[in-house]
Amino acid sequence: MTHAIWTPQTVGTDVERAVHITKSLLGYGVLAGPFYVVVSLTQAITRDGFDLTKHPWSVLANGDIGWIQTTNLILTGLMVIATAVGMRRLLTGGAGGTWGPALIGVFGLSMVAGGIFTADPVDGFPAGATLPAEPSLSGTLHFACGAVGFVCFAIACFVIARRFAGHGWALYSRITGVAFLLSFGVIATGPGVGVLIFTAGVLAAFTWLATTSARLYRRADR
Repeated sequence: MTHAIWTPQTVGTDVERAVHITKSLLGYGVLAGPFYVVVSLTQAITRDGFDLTKHPWSVLANGDIGWIQTTNLILTGLMVIATAVGMRRLLTGGAGGTWGPALIGVFGLSMVAGGIFTADPVDGFPAGATLPAEPSLSGTLHFACGAVGFVCFAIACFVIARRFAGHGWALYSRITGVAFLLSFGVIATGPGVGVLIFTAGVLAAFTWLATTSARLYRRADR
C-alpha cells in the first residue's frame, strides 16, 4: 500500500490550481453582462416590430427565433451562477462571504428560469401581436422569477458592500443595489421612460457585476 507524499511543491500546485479555478469562475462575471447585452441589442435592432422604448428585452423570447433570447437568458444565468461560486470561494470566511454570493446565485437561477418561462407577447411584438387579456402561466412565472432575482441581486449589492466597508466601492455597490431595485419597480409604469429606466438598471447591474468580478479577480492571487 502506497501513501501520497505531500511536499511543499505539491501543496503549492494545489493552491495554484484552486486560484486558477476561482479566477476562471470570476471571469464569467466579466463576460455575462456584455454577452447578454450584445445578444439582446443585436436582436432588438434587427427584429421586426421591436421597439427599445416600449418593449423589455425579455419579450424577444417570443416569435419564430425566440429561442435565441431564451438561450441568451439561460447561458447568461449560468455564467452568473458560476460567478457566484467564484465569489463564494474567494470571500469565504469574511464579511458578506456567504449570503452575498448566494444571493447572486439566486439571481442567476432567476435568469435561467426566466429563459424557461417565456414572457408574454406585448402590443406590437412579435409584429402584429397584442397584449393578452390575461397573463399566461408562463408569463406570470417569468415575472415572478424576475422579481425574486432582482430583489436578491439588490440585497447582494448591500451584503457584498460590507466587504468593502470604508472604501468607495461600498458606496458604489449600495447605489447600484438601490438603482437596480427601483428600475424594476419603474417598469410597471409602462412603455417609454419606464422601459428605458428599466434597461438602464439592467446595464448598471451587469456593469457592477463585471467590475466587482474584475476587482475580486485581481485579489485572487493575494
